[in-house]
Amino acid sequence: MSRIGLSTYAFFWRMSSKVANPLTLEQMLQQTADLDISVFQICDYPAIESWSDAQLLTLRQQADALGITLELGTRGLATAHLLRYLHMAEILDAHVVRSMFYTADHRPSLDEATNLIAAVLPDFARQQVRLCLETYEQVNSGVMMSVINKFLSPWLGVCLDPANCVAGLELPEQVIANTAARVGNLHIKDFAFTRRDGWVGFTFAGCPMGEGLLDYDRMIASVRPVDKGINQIVEHWLPWQEDAAVTCEREAEWTRRTVEFLRSKQNQE
Repeated sequence: MSRIGLSTYAFFWRMSSKVANPLTLEQMLQQTADLDISVFQICDYPAIESWSDAQLLTLRQQADALGITLELGTRGLATAHLLRYLHMAEILDAHVVRSMFYTADHRPSLDEATNLIAAVLPDFARQQVRLCLETYEQVNSGVMMSVINKFLSPWLGVCLDPANCVAGLELPEQVIANTAARVGNLHIKDFAFTRRDGWVGFTFAGCPMGEGLLDYDRMIASVRPVDKGINQIVEHWLPWQEDAAVTCEREAEWTRRTVEFLRSKQNQE
């Protein structure tokens, strides 16, 4: 079964300091439940790293009461950092941890990345948590796969987001082809190029689901998330609008639209 989920990135502006009353994780969980969504990915939300075990357990209890499965997302391959997330995953009953090769201050070589993955993968396997490394422009998808494919473990996979690699001059369909066999998590957002004023370049940003360049059907046919039990996590690249109220309203609208799109696709399967 492939379930629809929301990421904290679907609440990017509504949880930010640019709005008067930023949403908390607890409020985001409730809004996820209000949409009858059963997965919530806490992604690139570093504040949670300082939470006590008791605070994490309280969040897990709220998620359980709402019928929501939690996932986690961070950046980097440092051993202590990933083991901290694995500990949090145990308390939250999360079975996916998404990460990326690099952080702002650590860019491991391919050999170092291989060794770092090897150091933690047995722990992820014992806990039955899948470590999913996201496709993005800083690491060519083929290069990333050269590391991932050194490990046959089903507990190491890819978090596929084809939009991220365009800035690295990789076509989305090539990224999908390179990674499909090892995908364990999907980030769903549509994207488009628009001309800048005066035709001086382009803006590459998000757009309402179904209006952009994401070939959703092709991606799903390649990855087969229903067969593999891969969750589809909604994100957005929504540029700031005229003001906070309009931006927050647009963000919520994009979320509803994406969820409706994904449900319509599920009904066709």
